[in-house]
Amino acid sequence: MLVSAKEMLTKARAGKYAVGQFNINNLEWTKAVLLTAQENNSPVILGVSEGAGKYMGGYKTIVGMVNGLIEELNITVPVALHLDHGSYEGAKAAMAAGFSSIMFDGSHYAIEENIAKTTELVGLTSEKGLSLEAEVGSIGGEEDGVVGAGEIADANECKAIADLGVTMLAAGIGNIHGQYPENWKGLAFDALADIAAATGDMPLVLHGGTGIPEEMIKKAISLGVAKINVNTECQLSFAEATRKYIEAGKDLQGKGFDPRKLLGPGFEAIKATVKEKMELFGSVNQA
Repeated sequence: MLVSAKEMLTKARAGKYAVGQFNINNLEWTKAVLLTAQENNSPVILGVSEGAGKYMGGYKTIVGMVNGLIEELNITVPVALHLDHGSYEGAKAAMAAGFSSIMFDGSHYAIEENIAKTTELVGLTSEKGLSLEAEVGSIGGEEDGVVGAGEIADANECKAIADLGVTMLAAGIGNIHGQYPENWKGLAFDALADIAAATGDMPLVLHGGTGIPEEMIKKAISLGVAKINVNTECQLSFAEATRKYIEAGKDLQGKGFDPRKLLGPGFEAIKATVKEKMELFGSVNQA
C-alpha cells in the first residue's frame, strides 16, 4: 500500500540519513527500484515527472501499475508515489489519480503567488493525508522542458513556505538536474545551513542527486537534507548496460531480442545504482 512520505522523511531527518527518490519511466524501472528497496529494507520514493506520466499512459495507469507490483512482489517497505516538479493543475490531477505524495513547483512564480498556490495545496493534501513538497529558488538545468537558472534560495522565503505546513522543502543551493559540468562550483553549504536554521526540523530536499560527490552528499544530509532525488544516474546506467548487450550482438543470439532479455541488463544496472545510492544515503535497514 502506498504511504505518504511524511513519516519516512521525519524519521530520516531525525536519524541523519536520507530517503532516495528514484524517478521511474516504465515497468522495468519501477520493478527494479521496488525490489532493491525490499532487498535492502529501505523506505523509497518513486518519482514521476509530468512528462514521464504522459509517456507511461497517465497517472491512473501509473498508480495501478505501482499498486499491482507492490502486491504481487510482496513489497512491505514504505513506498511513496510522488509527483515530481508538478504544476498547479498537474498536482491536482495526480492527487485525484491516487498518488500518495505531491510536489508543487511554484519556484518560477513570484514568492507571493508561490505562497498562495502552495497554501491551497497544503489544504487539499492535508485532507487526503498526502505529503506535499514545495520549492523555493529554482534548480539548475532542464527537466521535461522546464529550465532552471539554479538560483540560491532565500532563507526567509524558505521559512515563509515552510510555515504554511508543507511536508518537505526543495531549496536551490547550486544543484542542477542532469550531469554536472566540470566547472560546477559545488553546493552552497552556507545557504543550506541558513535555510535549515530558518526552517527548523523541516525535511529538506536535494534535487539533482546524480554526480554530486559523496562527501557533499553526506554534508548535505548532516545539514538537514532528508530526501535526495536521483534520475539521470539510473538512465545512464540503464543505457550503458543496454548498449553493451546490443553491441556484443547478444540480441541476435537465440531469442536475445525478446524484450525480457533485451531489457534485462539495464534492469540489473538500475538495481545496482539504486542499491549504491541507498547505501550512500544511509537508508538501508531504516524501513
